[in-house]
Order: sequence, then structure tokens, then C-alpha cells
Amino acid sequence: MLLNCCYNLYMETFLQNNIWFFVVSIVWVLPWKGYALWTASRNNSNRWFIALLLLNTFAILDIFFIFYVAKKTPRDIKKLFKTKI
Repeated sequence: MLLNCCYNLYMETFLQNNIWFFVVSIVWVLPWKGYALWTASRNNSNRWFIALLLLNTFAILDIFFIFYVAKKTPRDIKKLFKTKI
């Protein structure tokens, strides 16, 4: 119990002193997560969609899905960002 209390205090201090860490994390994870979810839904991969939605792996699982399961290339991703909505 004491160890848990010390850990919580450490994490709270870390969060207060390093808000930049979360900003960088969000900027890194959200585009990968969004593109992976979008690709899974377009491919009718229900199991992958649920796994990607529920598991937070700092975009590692998302990147794996995009490049190895959905077989997308970096060129495909660049095309997506260059197209007009």
C-alpha cells in the first residue's frame, strides 16, 4: 500500500513537471490511431477495429496493422494527406 502511494505521488509530480510529454504523446498517437481505425473499418476488419480501439500501445499496434496487415505503404499515407476533402 505504501509503495502504491509513493508511486502515485511520483506520477503526479512527473505529470505536473513534464506536461510536454503528454502533448508529444498525443501528437504522436492520434494520427496513427485515427488512420489505423479508419483503415480497419474500410477493410471490414471488425476484430482489428475493436483491438485497436481498446488497446493503447503507444501506436505500435496501429503501425503494425497499417503496414503489415492492411499492407499500406508510406506512399499511400502521403496520398491521403495530400488529397483535398
